[in-house]
Amino acid sequence: MSELYIGTDLIDVERIKFSIENYQSKFIDRVFSSEEQKYCQSKSDPAVHFAGKFAAKEAVIKSIKTSGYVKPITFKSIKIINKSDGSPYVSLDFDYKGSVKVSISHTETHAIAFALSILNH
Repeated sequence: MSELYIGTDLIDVERIKFSIENYQSKFIDRVFSSEEQKYCQSKSDPAVHFAGKFAAKEAVIKSIKTSGYVKPITFKSIKIINKSDGSPYVSLDFDYKGSVKVSISHTETHAIAFALSILNH
């Protein structure tokens, strides 16, 4: 039997732009994998895509924590990778007895993400 847990996050793109401009690689390297960075930097407005991935990581953390997971989770231990068709998938660098699906949407000013953790018993 599976149990489902949800998480969502909404972020202002300006907040991410501010962090990138003021902390540069210190912020980017602490939060995003090299593959995520390469993807976002390839876009015409990288901050929008960084914001989407940031929101997705927050949503993933919320969904996993809701399932009862008590260990610390770092942003870097969650990778939001894009398939060749552009759809995102979640890769976790820690043991979690389930899987996580994510959906991301953004405008020029905001990014939102929804995560669904599926915990198998």
